[in-house]
Amino acid sequence: MTATPPPSNALAARILDALPQTQCTRCGFPDCAAYAQAIAADQAPINQCPPGGAQGIERLSVITGQAVTPLNPEFGQEGPRTVAFIDEDWCIGCTLCIDACPTDAIYGTNKRMHGVIEKFCTGCELCIPICPVDCILLEPVHSAEPGLAPPTGWDAWPTDLAQTARTRYAAAQSRRVESAQTKRSAKAHEATEKLSDLAKHSRISDPAELERKKTLIEAAMSRARQRQA
Repeated sequence: MTATPPPSNALAARILDALPQTQCTRCGFPDCAAYAQAIAADQAPINQCPPGGAQGIERLSVITGQAVTPLNPEFGQEGPRTVAFIDEDWCIGCTLCIDACPTDAIYGTNKRMHGVIEKFCTGCELCIPICPVDCILLEPVHSAEPGLAPPTGWDAWPTDLAQTARTRYAAAQSRRVESAQTKRSAKAHEATEKLSDLAKHSRISDPAELERKKTLIEAAMSRARQRQA
């Protein structure tokens, strides 16, 4: 997994600050930072963020100078903020939703029931399609005042919630990148150990063929290290 780098210029940073930090990818980009960078580089319009809604488009218009246009329906519709819930009767503990959650709002272990930390869930919906048993539901966050409709767009995203989501996403990205690097290092170490005594780990008995195979493997490992570098 490759983390999106921080904004490379002041405009991209201001745009990122104006996004709701759901990290939902509905804009067509891998996260809010990538969308902000695309807008700053004039590679994307400002009307592709359904969670930000009409108010979000107005905020981006002030920053970028782009004209206010309606939310592009190809990327979704503006709606109330939602929170995911997991049906305990159906959860099989597969951990797929845990891996998909951008803010580490889902907890649990393999073959054990999972749960959602409501205050950290951004309603991004990324856990929905990967659940093999369809046990995850989304519920709108109701208005604090009884009788009022749930808020939508930026009205549903207080600054503290957006900042918390942004911070947790950055931490989750770093942890996952570190975990992936650790796994790659462990596999490389294992491969190196086997390569040092290839005859012990291969059905090939001919010395010449073993040497040829060792050369091929060493070349492949070298290319892999170069790609990682």
